[in-house]
Amino acid sequence: MKELLRTTDPTIIAFAQALLQGEGIDCFEMDVNISILEGGIGILPRRLMVRQSDHFEASAILKDNDVDFGITTAFS
Repeated sequence: MKELLRTTDPTIIAFAQALLQGEGIDCFEMDVNISILEGGIGILPRRLMVRQSDHFEASAILKDNDVDFGITTAFS
């Protein structure tokens, strides 16, 4: 698994997941439980992970749809 994006905005995660699932790319959201434990104040980011082999295509899909990659870039 490779990190695709990192953000504190749950709407970006949901939108990115919908885009990727629509293209048949499996993704996994990490750090959900820790962000819930922090009380929902939005300081701890969540990460969206994809398979290493799907990373390039997933990055292109998100970039084509103007999705903000968050703290890290998908091409790093």
